[in-house]
Amino acid sequence: MSRIGKDFITIEEGVEVSLNGLTVLVKGPLGEINITLPEHLELKIEDKSLQLNRKDETKQAKSDHGTYRMLLYNAVYGVKNGFSKNLELVGVGYRARLDGGLLVMSLGWNHPIKMTPPEGIQIEVPEETKITIKGFDKQKVGEFAAKIREIRKPEPYKGKGIRYENEYVRRKSSKASVA
Repeated sequence: MSRIGKDFITIEEGVEVSLNGLTVLVKGPLGEINITLPEHLELKIEDKSLQLNRKDETKQAKSDHGTYRMLLYNAVYGVKNGFSKNLELVGVGYRARLDGGLLVMSLGWNHPIKMTPPEGIQIEVPEETKITIKGFDKQKVGEFAAKIREIRKPEPYKGKGIRYENEYVRRKSSKASVA
């Protein structure tokens, strides 16, 4: 039995979960998320909890059991509390700002980088060198944060670039002099 898959999911106050065939709809104050379950898993909805079970013991069913349990847990948690990722801009002249709903970043190139967030994602810029990405879908929040980071990954010599908050960037020493 999957250790993660066998755990119950507690439905928080203000969150509704409904099952229509293999599609699970999770509604909450922040939004709604649809999750389609595979054929070999079944969901039992009790008063304030969810239980995900396998119909058979195939390798695919065993591997999907924990995965879909966590997807359901993240959906229930996300529509109530939301998720966030924090990014830091490290480098001389690296800054970000919001222009309407558009994220505009100066990253050392001769043109600013403009990014439009996907639906359900909010961006905050508390300081010029910090970006906070918020949303109710954990996958979308992480994906958009990764897209922003991909524009200018931290480089190993000076550490300049866009990094996650508290991310450790392994530094290299500069070129050794020839004797």
